[in-house]
Amino acid sequence: MPSAGTLWTIPTQASGKAIRAVAAFGGVAIDLPQVYVHYQDNKKPEFTSKFGHGKTPAWEGNDGFLLFEGATITRYIATLAPNSGLLGKTKEEAALIDQMDAPHRKRARLSHDAHQAPPQRGPIHTIFLERQARALNTLEKHISTRTFFVGERITVADIYIATLVQRACISNLETAARKTVPNLIRHMDTLINQPAFAGIFGPTPVFDKAPDYVAPKKEKEQKPKAAPAPKAEKKPKPKVEEDDEDDNGIPEESKVKNPLDDLPKSTFNLEDWKRAYSNKETRGAGGALEWFYEHFDKEGFSIWRVDFKYPEELTQTFMSNNQIGGFFNRLEASRKYLFGSMGVLGAANASLISGALILRGQEAEPVVNVAPDWESYSFSKLDVSKDAEKAFFEAALAWDLEIDGKKWVDGKNFK
Repeated sequence: MPSAGTLWTIPTQASGKAIRAVAAFGGVAIDLPQVYVHYQDNKKPEFTSKFGHGKTPAWEGNDGFLLFEGATITRYIATLAPNSGLLGKTKEEAALIDQMDAPHRKRARLSHDAHQAPPQRGPIHTIFLERQARALNTLEKHISTRTFFVGERITVADIYIATLVQRACISNLETAARKTVPNLIRHMDTLINQPAFAGIFGPTPVFDKAPDYVAPKKEKEQKPKAAPAPKAEKKPKPKVEEDDEDDNGIPEESKVKNPLDDLPKSTFNLEDWKRAYSNKETRGAGGALEWFYEHFDKEGFSIWRVDFKYPEELTQTFMSNNQIGGFFNRLEASRKYLFGSMGVLGAANASLISGALILRGQEAEPVVNVAPDWESYSFSKLDVSKDAEKAFFEAALAWDLEIDGKKWVDGKNFK
């Protein structure tokens, strides 16, 4: 998939994380600059000639379209994946998502300023903390009776709010404060740990007391050094670094064992199959399908038909194909257990999405539920000993599937 453009940001910038997450969820390919030194490159004339204030995040589309401000870029990237549901399904949902936007920007600064305000500005520091607590409590009330902030699927509102709540947790939201907003923390953990977002957010550090602001030390007259006393061991505190909009670094994500790894060993090697599919003609003697039937282990793996449940929402076929790409991106955590071939059938405003999956085990849900939108698809097990189901499976892999007169237009593989 060709890239839509370049996002100027740094890995620790919260608003940049939200933009990258929206792109990953929507299946929109974006580039990051190969070489970029923050506070240097964004002050150079070649940058400020495009983005006058010299701030990041900044967006430079391949068509020359320029944008700055994190929330604005986030929403724009979401428009490049109109079938993703990120901007809502109705005009009412779109309005509710926009309603969340202004508080987003304020909260981004509140979490930052509440930590950075120096001691001599104690009253201001207290005001920032009070405002932050009020905003978080409002969000807590809203999400306490819902899974997502708007509608029944992940939207831009969920991604942006989760990003900023994590920012608050990193900068100054200590354990006691987190306990007052348990549903908001649950929502944040669910969102930032989506497999599609691997490498974007990482885990959230936890600390019993927020890190204190340490003012620069004044120079003092040198005195004779006393014998050094043994230093007490201190717990490391999260490092908070200011950048143009917000942010800081976080440790690498720990790996969790997948229950699918405990299934009995199979004779079918999925990676060998993926190579065979890539290197051989799909049909015909010596082709990929012939290889598949020779090696398939129906006890260790199963074959499934997958269909998008809401074809009435589909518009342009290239957008529907991007939607498949987004769905496959969100299945990344199950790559070692899954192969897929899905396509768009039909024409603009009269199409459907369908295809076939080969997956580990006998149930689809444990493999596909890593994608937050998996319930937008229906899954039915195929028995290739039956002619009709075998024909569907082979046509999905050969990209010549036809359903109710709708012919295969474009597709993608997950391998």
